[in-house]
Amino acid sequence: MAHVLIATYGSRGDTMPLAGLGLRLQRAGHTVTITANTELATETAALGIDTRAIAVDLGDPSGDPSLRDAMALVRPAGIRRLSRTLLGAVEDVAADVVLMTPFAEPAGQTLAEARGVPGIPLRLQPISATRAYPPSLLATRSVGGPLNLVAGRAAERAVDSLYNGVVADLRRDLGLPRRSSRRLRRDRAAAGQPILGGWSPAVLPRPADWRPGIDVTGYWWSPEPESWAPSDDLVAFLADGPPPVLIGLGSLMVPTAERDRLSAVADESLRRAGVRGIVQAGGAGLRVADRDGVLNIGAAPYSWLFPRLAAVVHSCGAGTTASALRAGVPTVPLPSPGADQFFWADRIHALGAATAPIPRTKVTVSTLADAIRAAADDDAYRRAAGALSRAIAAEDGASAVLAAVERAITIE
Repeated sequence: MAHVLIATYGSRGDTMPLAGLGLRLQRAGHTVTITANTELATETAALGIDTRAIAVDLGDPSGDPSLRDAMALVRPAGIRRLSRTLLGAVEDVAADVVLMTPFAEPAGQTLAEARGVPGIPLRLQPISATRAYPPSLLATRSVGGPLNLVAGRAAERAVDSLYNGVVADLRRDLGLPRRSSRRLRRDRAAAGQPILGGWSPAVLPRPADWRPGIDVTGYWWSPEPESWAPSDDLVAFLADGPPPVLIGLGSLMVPTAERDRLSAVADESLRRAGVRGIVQAGGAGLRVADRDGVLNIGAAPYSWLFPRLAAVVHSCGAGTTASALRAGVPTVPLPSPGADQFFWADRIHALGAATAPIPRTKVTVSTLADAIRAAADDDAYRRAAGALSRAIAAEDGASAVLAAVERAITIE
């Protein structure tokens, strides 16, 4: 049996699926240590996973909380601070293998090399260059196979260049010889380092032009909360009429003026669409006026809530997109700038499980009401989502990760 370090940093959607993997590894007899930001460390520890809290001030002065951490993490100073904090937190962990998410890769890859143990990147969105689609983090639509590949390779080189100095500093800290980020990436590819994608191949198949070792496993699911129970108000509301439409933006944070605008748009859109609605506060703090047919709620497990809905209006982050597809409910995409939201919004729209994406910054009462009405009334969306749900139910992404970990340990 091995000691597995899961090096991760990010939001709930970034961290809790990895906690689910940790539990699966523990059930197989392995010891697991996971890193998590201070807001989530208590939750991962309560699951029975050895947890190292990562308390780091990323030092970004941006006034827009929806972009602050993301902006800091694409700056060398932010990723350097995060990486050194993470390495300090796991200094005493005798890991036999290091699993790592993208923001933790500079630290995780360096640590794995310094310890002489396998490192396996874990990704919730495709990052490796391919002809099949454009880079998932650039919020661009496909420009054809050759140009998609060019864009993907350019994105890889840009990341290499951005973090080259950070990686050099981390390698010096751990006594490793200086190597450029680009050379390290190429050396790992030549050695066949595994890279595992935690999404369904029914949603996004593995591209044929990826090298051996880059695999798509199926989704990884957050652990089911043991102590949560729905409020009496939520139970009564769901029982009091047809399935409602949920509007929620997950952990996304927005400025006060945008919160107020989105809350007003949500309220009037539900009214115009003529549907019952649930508005979830989330990081944005959305809230509408109390009235018949509308309920404001706080946190609720998507695995419990989504199957009870007619449709979900959300940002199309990887985790919420996966949860909506798992439940077989249509999506109304409201993607925000940055990260992978436009990529997943375009993808599930192309698969017929979502209406056309509406950029969150441009949404109006008219556009949202029309999309809600279409998602709730057009059975084609539900049929497409249902077909994907059935395919996803047959997959076991966590077991695929377990198998990859055990192969890596055996080879090593």
